[in-house]
Amino acid sequence: MTITRRRVVAGALAAPAVIAAGRLRSASAAQTFKISHQFPGGTIAEGDFRDRLCRIFAAELEKRTHGELAAQVYPNSSLMKTVAQFSALRKGALDLTLYPISYAGGEFAELNIGLMPGLVSSYKQGEAWKRSAVGQKFSAFLAEKGVVIVSWIWQAGGMASRTIPIVNPGDAKDLKIRGGSREMDMVLQAAGAATLSLPSNEIYAAMQTGACDAALTSSTSLISFRLEEISKALTTGRGKSYWFMLEPLIMSKQIFDALSKSQRDVIMALGLELEKFGTKEAMADDQKVANVYAKKGAKVLDLSEAAVDKWRGIARTTAWKDYADKTALSAELLKLAEQVPIS
Repeated sequence: MTITRRRVVAGALAAPAVIAAGRLRSASAAQTFKISHQFPGGTIAEGDFRDRLCRIFAAELEKRTHGELAAQVYPNSSLMKTVAQFSALRKGALDLTLYPISYAGGEFAELNIGLMPGLVSSYKQGEAWKRSAVGQKFSAFLAEKGVVIVSWIWQAGGMASRTIPIVNPGDAKDLKIRGGSREMDMVLQAAGAATLSLPSNEIYAAMQTGACDAALTSSTSLISFRLEEISKALTTGRGKSYWFMLEPLIMSKQIFDALSKSQRDVIMALGLELEKFGTKEAMADDQKVANVYAKKGAKVLDLSEAAVDKWRGIARTTAWKDYADKTALSAELLKLAEQVPIS
């Protein structure tokens, strides 16, 4: 059964009854999963689409397993700190999380390919990873580490700035910028910027205090964390971007493997359906973010292919090279990723 907006809205309208009944069913469910993420909480019909995706997953999971499985969503890193979620998932201490996979690059360097500047240039290219050798190899590596990818979610990103618009590498010189990954930071440093490493839910405070001049993050986070309130310029990721992040819904393999085959099949089928929802909403936010910032008086610019090529050129000689030198698997993943067509 395909998830449609009509079903989502209908579910939202019936929310009071569903919540009341859901609590009763959940109390007797065979297993209730905890789904953690760092993003603002909302409802099944409104708010950050990543939170909505998790809530749709929870509602549909309980429905399709007839109450055998249920789930509770914990937004805003309310269950545990952002970066700690990946390690907890691997150990079976957390069931699921919607997680920027490169955040775990400090634990496994191979995962930094999930936010490799200039490597993924379109949603279609990102979507093709799952069916390509790079995605299969990447999934197998995560499985070895105790993690199952339930939904592949890619997001384009842009740059919010307290000062000047940052379109070309030269614009970043002498600014303090949050890149979002070790590899992105390397590119920014090569462009003459100083860098900060912090999760997206901490960007607002850093920019507000002046500790950070600009930040690269997904279009959705640019909206959800209200960075337009403290920004004078925005470089969008709509149309073209050198910043694409893999932010999947992932599950503890320990927990997943303990389920029945029919339950595992439901989870993976639901995850597949939600990929379409995630891509649609991410692309919508790429457009929406420009309007949000323009209404606040920020200068809004888009990237040209020439500008993307400049960033990619720096990335090839810095971040790509450094990543490929980390491990044999890193080198193989990068080579396989380069073979995936842009569209």
